[in-house]
Amino acid sequence: MARHTIVSMPGDGVGAVVLPEAIRVLEAAGFKSDYVHADIGWEFWIKEGNPLPDRTIELLEKHKLGLFGAITSKPKPQASSELSPELQGKGLVYYSPIVTMRQRFNLDICIRPCRSFKGNPLNFIRRTADGGFEEPMVDTVIFRQNTEGMYAGVEWTNPPANVHEALASHPRFKKFADTPPDELAISTRIFTRNGCRRIVTAAFEYARKHGYKSVTVCEKPNVLRETSGMMEEVACEVQKDFPEIQHWSTNIDAQMMWLTKSPEDYGVIVAGNLFGDIVSDAFAGLTGGLGFACSGNIGDKVAVFEPTHGSAPKYAELDPPIVNPAAMILTGAMLLDHIGETAKANAVRKAVSTVVEEGKVRTYDMMKIRGGSDSIAKGAASTSDFADAVIAKLG
Repeated sequence: MARHTIVSMPGDGVGAVVLPEAIRVLEAAGFKSDYVHADIGWEFWIKEGNPLPDRTIELLEKHKLGLFGAITSKPKPQASSELSPELQGKGLVYYSPIVTMRQRFNLDICIRPCRSFKGNPLNFIRRTADGGFEEPMVDTVIFRQNTEGMYAGVEWTNPPANVHEALASHPRFKKFADTPPDELAISTRIFTRNGCRRIVTAAFEYARKHGYKSVTVCEKPNVLRETSGMMEEVACEVQKDFPEIQHWSTNIDAQMMWLTKSPEDYGVIVAGNLFGDIVSDAFAGLTGGLGFACSGNIGDKVAVFEPTHGSAPKYAELDPPIVNPAAMILTGAMLLDHIGETAKANAVRKAVSTVVEEGKVRTYDMMKIRGGSDSIAKGAASTSDFADAVIAKLG
């Protein structure tokens, strides 16, 4: 395999804690690569008015692969108030750098595996008819359209006259006709047929490659008739090329109910941006929570891999760090999959699985205790303890 250069973007908070641990694990698995640090996050919004500096964009354009830690995002008024004084009042608007990155490089395919690890005390369990309990093993992979939908960023507060006029031409807008524009906030949901086809095709291809029997479209076509309806229509067309794979459909609200009744029934799920975000976090909650939730953002030329947890600033300064690095480690394994290092990726996942199943090394979340400065004293493993245990299983 050719030697790769990975753009390392720790970001905010615990991102700077877990990313180095993941790199240690990748190196222990025999993956040899060069890493180049890149600036991203709240610090650069405050100092430069841009949380995703052009220099970071240039590094991703050059090297094509990124490992990203975590990001802090705050509401619009708070973001503006925290800018450096010399940047105040210049019309700067905060946009999530990960969303910007996805759109800049058209990272439209988001993959979020949600798989149970045997022995994880955070796994979903349910009561049986005889009063006992059972623990279904969940193995669901969510494909989320990453650049369109509600997260495309086409929205207004106090829409300009031409936008308001266009909206007023729709019969359903009549109920808002008497609302002054400065009292309106509007977010759009935009799907394209090509975007739908790419994400649905990727989902069916993954299902075929990995032996899943079904692909479920999780949308809301009975209400969002145009956008969700387009996704459903495209899925019906694409499924014809994959006759051995069943095409299921669920509404997002019903899916939230069914995933806590029979999560093991679902293989690959595909959804638009917002619903994909929701359903992937929901399934992650059944398989250990965000401490185990990994993801990849994949385009034609660039791919960026990230855990789906946030920056958790209250944990960032603890010494020693206590956050669970499993999500970041598993994210690294996804990067290995992407570049064809499948054997090393599987070795990393197996090592994580073994550590979890043995139960000798557990971070505070797996111990089901409150995270804090006393977690280690209560028996929780530190972030590096967990990574060390994974590395030991790779030996």
